Amino acid sequence: MTALTIRNLDEHTKEQLRIQAARHGRSMEEEARTILRSALEARQPPAGGKGLGSRIHAHFALLGGVELELTESSSPTL
Repeated sequence: MTALTIRNLDEHTKEQLRIQAARHGRSMEEEARTILRSALEARQPPAGGKGLGSRIHAHFALLGGVELELTESSSPTL
């Protein structure tokens, strides 16, 4: 394991970390690790490299679809 030192952490942030760690029954170090892990995992691309729209489409594709008839507009819309 690697050690990480965080310098110049303001007292308010440190206190918030301490309170949150206590609420979760963890040490401040474990709470910081959990927060970092969650933040980094949230930024990872989804499995299979599919975006949200593709995943929604795949989820509902088995239900079938609806074809909508498009009509031409006689006046441009703003």
